Amino acid sequence: MCVCFHFMVPLFDIIFHAPPLLPLPVPTSPALYFVSCNFQQLFSGSFVCEVQGMKVWSEDGAGKVVEIPADMTARDVCQLLVYKSHCLDDNAWTLVEHHPLLGLERCLEDHELVVQVQASMSSDSKFLFRKNYAKYEFFRNPLNFFPEQMVAWCQESDGSIPQSQLLQNFLNSSSCPEIQGYLYVKEPGRKSWKKLYMFLRRSGLYYSTKGTSKEPRHLQLLSDLDESNIFTIITGRKLHNSPTDFQFCIKPSKVRSDCKELKMLCAEDEQSRTCWMTAFRLLKYGIVLYQNYNVPQQRKSNPSHFSAPVRSVSENSLVAMDFSGRTGRVIDNPVEAQSAALEEGQTWRSSTKYLSVIHRTQVWFHGRIMREEAHKMIIQQGQVDGLFLLRDSQSNPKAFVLTLCHHQKIKHFQILPCEEDGQVFFSLDDGATKFTDLIHLVEFYQLNRGVLPCKLKHPCTAVAL
Repeated sequence: MCVCFHFMVPLFDIIFHAPPLLPLPVPTSPALYFVSCNFQQLFSGSFVCEVQGMKVWSEDGAGKVVEIPADMTARDVCQLLVYKSHCLDDNAWTLVEHHPLLGLERCLEDHELVVQVQASMSSDSKFLFRKNYAKYEFFRNPLNFFPEQMVAWCQESDGSIPQSQLLQNFLNSSSCPEIQGYLYVKEPGRKSWKKLYMFLRRSGLYYSTKGTSKEPRHLQLLSDLDESNIFTIITGRKLHNSPTDFQFCIKPSKVRSDCKELKMLCAEDEQSRTCWMTAFRLLKYGIVLYQNYNVPQQRKSNPSHFSAPVRSVSENSLVAMDFSGRTGRVIDNPVEAQSAALEEGQTWRSSTKYLSVIHRTQVWFHGRIMREEAHKMIIQQGQVDGLFLLRDSQSNPKAFVLTLCHHQKIKHFQILPCEEDGQVFFSLDDGATKFTDLIHLVEFYQLNRGVLPCKLKHPCTAVAL
């Protein structure tokens, strides 16, 4: 007699938890492997599920292989990596498309399908997992991103357009905002650059063949928006002999490694480059970007599968205890319990043997990195006001340096040790305000501007995958 048992296995478990029948190789290229699950062996249907493996790299050069379905977005992948890496999800994490041979990179939009992007990448390209605090900063402070002289309709209203209306013109597909100004354009096949007056519209990026004229007969299309993406050039100005450091590039989506198809551009300063690149994203994606910006608020009321795990029963049943006497006692008063916890923390932090190393556990401390590397990290993570990191001083082995971004400029402040009554303190202002450790110093300047141009707001973070 033959007895058959039928097990109904949830689809989610099969995709994410069922081990493969055979060991899978792990190549180093972006397109790693496909796992095909033929459910005809389990059910009478003919459903086929494909999961693609991809490797994501962190700032420290470590990589992690993750398996993703074809419909997984960049935001979903970031949520998965945040969950797996046990780091704080502050909605600033991004997936970066990095092309080392071309010297280009861009942050994927949250709604983009990662598998589709990966299919257009060459074998040397890779994904990076990084923070970008400026990703949606233009929704919070749009006037900082769009100077009056660069937005065509701002001039007609004497610069008095409110923030909400400024963005509505970009998000509303029926309106016709226009970014205008001079850009340097690299001539194809040559290292020379030509300064042209450009216009960015929904239909594409145009240049004028006659001064600043915007008459249709004087306009030539340089690139469309729908089939292209905008990238930051990361190789520096020497490689392309660019007139300034503020380079960016428009790359057709189907181009993998052909430099001839790239439209290399250069702005006069960081503010104008940011304006061109932000407007490109807004004109291309429109209201979708605003929906991406609003998703984190909606997710708070609808937790995803990758949200922080719920605390266990044993954790919820923990109680505060006082062992200062001969026998221990339970602290029933919540105020007393909180006070005891703070006192215990202060006692631990004031212990001399921890003061010299306690800051090294913080996400904002980056050790003995060079000034140039600190600049690079700040630029990569968005150049928003209050973005900061601390590092060891290269000139004084006993001192530290605070690197801070303000108004898209990066400034450095030396933190010097000073001794008083045999105890070492740290100060940013020649001893006027002293702190026992760097954590206290950072916490103070997160609440008070003091001698700094702005408060410390966003820690420059490098996560290990």
